[in-house]
Order: sequence, then structure tokens, then C-alpha cells
Amino acid sequence: MQTDARTVRSQEEQLIDTRFDMPKESGGKKNYNKLSKELEERIIADRNNGVKNPCYTDNDKALRRRQDWDKNTLLRPAYIRDVEKIMHIPYYNRYADKTQVFSFYKNDDITRRALHVQLVSRISRNIGGLLGLNTDLIEAIALGHDIGHTPFGHAGERYLSECMQEHNGTYFNHNVHSVRVLDTIMNRNISLQTLDGILCHNGEFAMKEYRPVELEDFDSFDKKVGKCYVDEKAIGELVPYTLEACVVRICDMIAYLGKDRQDAVRANLIEDDSIFSEVAFGKSNPEIINNLIVNIVENSYGKDYIAMDDEYYMAIKATKKENYEKIYFNEGVDSIYEESIRPMFHELYDKLLADVKSGDSQSIISKHHMEFVKENTSIYGYDKYFSTTSPEQMVADFMASMTDDYFVDLFEYIFPKSKYKIEYFSYFG
Repeated sequence: MQTDARTVRSQEEQLIDTRFDMPKESGGKKNYNKLSKELEERIIADRNNGVKNPCYTDNDKALRRRQDWDKNTLLRPAYIRDVEKIMHIPYYNRYADKTQVFSFYKNDDITRRALHVQLVSRISRNIGGLLGLNTDLIEAIALGHDIGHTPFGHAGERYLSECMQEHNGTYFNHNVHSVRVLDTIMNRNISLQTLDGILCHNGEFAMKEYRPVELEDFDSFDKKVGKCYVDEKAIGELVPYTLEACVVRICDMIAYLGKDRQDAVRANLIEDDSIFSEVAFGKSNPEIINNLIVNIVENSYGKDYIAMDDEYYMAIKATKKENYEKIYFNEGVDSIYEESIRPMFHELYDKLLADVKSGDSQSIISKHHMEFVKENTSIYGYDKYFSTTSPEQMVADFMASMTDDYFVDLFEYIFPKSKYKIEYFSYFG
């Protein structure tokens, strides 16, 4: 039995839809671009001829605070070491119960950060592999980029920053805190290349081109980090210094643009994707991922920066704008954050700060944070953390480490008669 081209194409589309886990959508033909024949032939020829991307970050160039530790070896290359260090930090487990956007749903099909970082890693390694970059470094940055994220997503991030501003005048940003988790709290001797990629990953700031900026050493890096705590604008000025980190930065955005739309459907916030505009790369998650990968590779191969064309850049901005208008700023969901989660953050922060200052060794923060840090940094040393951390920062460290459920349970434990209660959307409601 012969199979015509239309049947083959239909089968390919079905496979792509399955690959990207498509929920109910509005229908209509999906459009999946492919790499041009010319670029495919060029990539294959370069691989066959052993052509190496000059922007590839070599494993033996990994810089660490303790350079005599964690040597690059054949068995454990430098950035694979970083991947494994990150995955074995106990805070990595907590990705599983930190929600991405939809915090109040008893629905295991809605994305948590555990899936998000995996998606960022997979999309980034896809692009990085085609461009001839170090995919181990890409994986390390991707898996670690949100490890310092608060419970309740970006809302929790804002509220914790409010607490910090009120008590010691500093700002809280999840990307900066991810560096703090790996470099100070858990003190894991992560490479400068991985830490800088994590610091500069922020996927909220879209750019048409991502050009690396040189970074000399840890002293320069520490100044970048320190500025983010005291200068509100500094977070928007961060630029990575490896091309691998530039790939992760744009892929952080690619990973959530369409996935948040899928989750909005699963949460019954919207009926399907018909409410969104048709832009250059489409409006469904599989189209967005596939077509942005193609466009970025087509516009970046053989260059020392990551780029997309003007049409796709404008489409990203339009897609983000629609997501904010129709998903993130949904009045029903946003009111729960503002009316309940926000005051809960402030009350819990104040209580924990009082406990730290009291020196009570039986307090929650002493038993569940201070002792936890000591237990999990015994090999690497915890003097760096306790000798440099103020009470205000220690409370922020503890609260940022919490999962959504841990935060709610702790609040109810400390304030059993509080008027603030979280009611979840049921599976069956």
C-alpha cells in the first residue's frame, strides 16, 4: 500500500503534537518549520570535517572559587560536575512543588518548576547542540536557573522583595538568589561559567540579539551580584558572558510562552487557544517551540551571538503581552495573591525575623533552616554562610526555599487562627 505525501505530513504533525504534549486547542492546521536544506548541509559538513565552534566553552577553562577542587576529568568533565552538584542539592527536590504560574490548583497536569527547568534544558541543548556549543554547561545553567525561586512564582518573588525592602533596603530577585543558594548557602564550588549563566538567565527581558559580555573573574562577578541587591535597575542590565548562557536565556522564555497557555486551558481559565492572535511562529506550544528553535538556529549558526529575525522578535513581544493580558493578570487568580498570599508573606517574615533575633534554638527557622544548612554542607563548610548572613537575609533564604505547600502549612501552624486561608481549585470542581 502506497502512502502519499499528505498522509506522511499528517503523521509527522501528529507525532510533533504528541511530542509537545498538546492539550485541547482551537483546531486549525499547525505550521512546523524545518531547517533550510542549505543550513542542514552546512552543519553536517562542518561536523564531518571536525569544525569546532570558536565560542564553545571548554571544560578545562572552568573557573571555581576553590580551583584545586573538582578538577575536570574524563570521567567527570567540569560542567557535568556542576549538573550533578545541582541535582543532588536537597533544594533541587523542591522544584516539584513550586508552581510555575497556577498556584492554587490540585491538578498534577499543571506545570511545576521541576518540569519547567527540564523543558528549558531540553530546548537549550537542542539549539546548543546544533550550534556546536557545550551542552553540559547549558544543562547545568538550565537545571539550576530557578533553584532560588520563591513559592508562588513571581508573585512570591515580589512579596519577598517587599519584605526585604522594608527591613534592610535590599531587593530580592530569584535569579540572584539561585546563585546565592549554590554559591553561599549550599557552598558547592560551582563554576563561574554556570553561576554567571544562572545570574543572567532572566527570561522576562526579551532581546533580538544576545551578545556575550566578557567577565574576568569572581571579583567582577561578585560586583555584578552585589549591585542587584541595592540597585533595582541592575537586574535588567545583566548580560551573560558565554554563548551557552545566552542560549539558556532565550530558551527560558521559549519554554513558558506556549506552556503557560496549555496550563491555562488545563486550569479552565480559558477554553482553548482561539483567544490568542496568530503570529509569525504560531500560537500553540508545539509551534512556538519548534519554529523558534528553527529561526534561532538559522540566524545564529556560525555567529558569536544568538539572534532571531525581526518578525520573530516582534512575535515574542506580542505573545508575552497577550499572556500577561489574558493569563497572568487574570482578576480571579490575581486577587488571591494580593488579598491572601501577600499579607501572609509579610506576617510570616516578621515572625521568623523575631525568632532569629531572639536566638531561640528551638524555633522553626533554627530547626528547619539553620540545622538543615549545616547538615547539608558539612563536607563543603557552612562558615561562609553563617559568618556573612544577616538575620534579615537568613529569613529571606528560608522563605525562598519553601515550596507552596510548605509555606501554607507553616503559616497555618504558626498562625492557626489567622483569617488568611488558601482554598484550592479541586480536581472535580
